[in-house]
Amino acid sequence: MYVVSVSIKVKPERIEDFKAATRRNHEGSVREPGCLRFDVLQNAEDETHFMLYEVYRTPEDFEAHKQTPHFFQWRDAAEPMMAEPRTRNLLYSLFPDPWK
Repeated sequence: MYVVSVSIKVKPERIEDFKAATRRNHEGSVREPGCLRFDVLQNAEDETHFMLYEVYRTPEDFEAHKQTPHFFQWRDAAEPMMAEPRTRNLLYSLFPDPWK
């Protein structure tokens, strides 16, 4: 499995707008055939810090995700809400064995 972890800092006055835009992206993403998981997390100690935890079958499924209308809508809506550029980690799942 291919895992994408995205860290996002949001402007304090845009938190609720960001949550709404990200919910729409989540709802579209979990309908994609190659997306196995799309979690949206908010830091318990810093409400402006969010993390997206996305799991895809393959790197190609992640690339397909980045071409969907819901991703483009989220990107265009969310980027002005960010306090700084988002960062991401691209990972392969090792344990537990994803295919058992």
